Order: sequence, then C-alpha cells, then structure tokens
Amino acid sequence: MEEVLAKAQDLSQALTVALEDNRAARSRYRRRLEEEGLLLHEASLGWPPAPTTCGVDGSYAIERLLSMDVCLCAAVAVEGLTPPSESRHWEEPHHRVFMAGEPHSPDTATVLRSVMVGRELLLAREAPHDMVFLDMTLTLPLIYFNQALNLAPRVQELQSAREFLAHAPGYLRAYRDILQARRTDKQYVGIPKYSSQRELGNRLGWASAQDDRGMMSFLLQAGELTRPLPLQDPDHPWHLKVPEGEESLGEVVEEILAAVKEIHIMYYRPTPWLPALRVEMPGAVATNRHRLAVVVQGLKHQCVAPGILEPYPTYMADRMAKAVGPAMPAFRQVITQGVAQGYQGDLEEVYFAFHGYRTETGR
Repeated sequence: MEEVLAKAQDLSQALTVALEDNRAARSRYRRRLEEEGLLLHEASLGWPPAPTTCGVDGSYAIERLLSMDVCLCAAVAVEGLTPPSESRHWEEPHHRVFMAGEPHSPDTATVLRSVMVGRELLLAREAPHDMVFLDMTLTLPLIYFNQALNLAPRVQELQSAREFLAHAPGYLRAYRDILQARRTDKQYVGIPKYSSQRELGNRLGWASAQDDRGMMSFLLQAGELTRPLPLQDPDHPWHLKVPEGEESLGEVVEEILAAVKEIHIMYYRPTPWLPALRVEMPGAVATNRHRLAVVVQGLKHQCVAPGILEPYPTYMADRMAKAVGPAMPAFRQVITQGVAQGYQGDLEEVYFAFHGYRTETGR
C-alpha cells in the first residue's frame, strides 16, 4: 500500500505538469480554433423549437455458473424532459430483453453484446421523437456486428448466436436508416462518454497525451461548439460481412459502409457546469444548418441538471440498463428455486449446478 501511495504521488506531480502546460497553451489553442473557423456559438444557428427527445442505452451480463452460463441483455429507451404544455409520446420507458441459458463458451459475450446493440438500434428507429440520443459512438454497431457475423455461424449451439443471426437483417436495416437519417424531422446523434479519436488534436497539433474532449472542456465556453468535422479515418478500411444466406442484404451493407464515411463530429458545451460533449451525427444532419440547430437545441434543453453530466434521457436509460448486472444474482436465485421445485433428485445437485462464481457485465 505504501508503494502504491508513493507511485500515486509521483503520478500526481506528472499530471500537474501536464495540466499546467495545457493551461499555458489554452489561449493559443483557442486562437487556432478561431483562425481555422472551427469555433461557433449556438446563437449563430438560430433558435428552432425544442425537439422532443429520447435516449437509448443497453447492457448485458453473463452469470457464469458451474453447469452453464445465464446470459441477459437489455435495451432501454427513456423519453427526455418535456415542457409542461407538451404532450408526452412515451409515458413509460420502452425496453427489449433477451435471456438464455448457454453452454460455457468464450464467444458468448461477443455475440450477446451484438444482440444488445441491435435491439438498441431497433428502439432508436422506432422512437416517435424528433431527436434520439444513442449512448455510443456511431461506429460501434459496425464493429460489433462484423465480429458477430463472422463468429455466430460457427457457434450456433449458442441461443444468442441463433438469435443474432435470425434478427441480423433487421438490425442492419435499422443501422442503415440511422446512419442515413433521410427523414429531416428525425435527428439521430451518438453521445459517447469516451472516445480515443483526436480529429481536432491532429488538425491543430496539440499534445497527443490530451484527447479532444478533455481539451475542449477547457477551451469552450458555455454555449460554444465546434464546426462539425468528418470522423477520423480508421487505420484500416471499414468492413462489414454480408450475413450468410442473406445475399440480398449486400446493398444494405454497402449503404452502411458508405454512410459511416459521412459521419461528422462536433464538441458542444451547453452549460458552464458541463464538460464538452462529443456529438457524432450522420452527414445528412451535420451538413444541414437547420437540423444542426435542432440538435443543439435538443442537447441544451436536456442538459439542465448540474448533477447529471450528460443529457437527461441518456443518463436515465444508462441507469436503468446498468441494473442488469447487479440483478443477476437475484435472477440466478429465482432460477435455482424454480429448478429445485421440479427436480426429482438430490437438491444438493441443483445448488452445485447453479453455483455462481463470476458475473461479467458490459455496456
């Protein structure tokens, strides 16, 4: 413990130096933003009516038992704050749940999280709101789906793999519709909490140790945003496999790959008490001034509580979805009691079979 405390003290000194360097360079970086025409104010976009909003998030959990794995994933959509005079579209949170007992397999998590993301996208597309917040980077479904499409056909003994393959066409079409965002009355945005991308840092040349969101939280004042920029290109070209036996989806896959290249990002700081938000948008939204103004208004009206460092509906959806992990021991107990009531053998065998030793969870 003493050694760790000593190392923590050394680390704090190094971080102090880094923060001091950033503070000293802050005015220079801000001037560069202005010179590049990247710094905007929300007032310059106009004041469209506040849109109706909802946030979508999901999580999964795997309870690894002695004899099997209990797998659960959930997607939750929560309506945003509404003015007193506005009628609500979704009085209750909407959700989709998948639960299965699986044989032990190292591939379960990869497939299960793709089912989770697919159900998030379906909820997002179905939401009857002007603006939908997704608690993820907009490229995350592409990564997860490609992994699952390569893996699931080889592990069809898993119910989660069969579930994903059966609904993959619907997941892909929902993802395409969100990325294309052709309906001008419906805006989709990704609000990732964390991203390693450095579009602004690479362009303006600030220290590689400082990520864009951290830097923009110090550079932007309340009400300021950056001009939308194309998403940083990956090290390797985006790739998405066409589902086996679904050759007709080839066109959908091509449309997804084309739309991913049009994703834009911006940083926006709605209030003084919030860090800058990284906002990812389809190209059709980012390049349309009115639609961009709607996005800014939606963010501003949902970031009104000082204790919540993200838009209200994504915060609430996150809290509800993340309850899956802590609830798994209770689900295991219910399953164990149900089996014990109908099992004709020694009850000791039931409790051994359903003994849990680890719970794995994910967003």
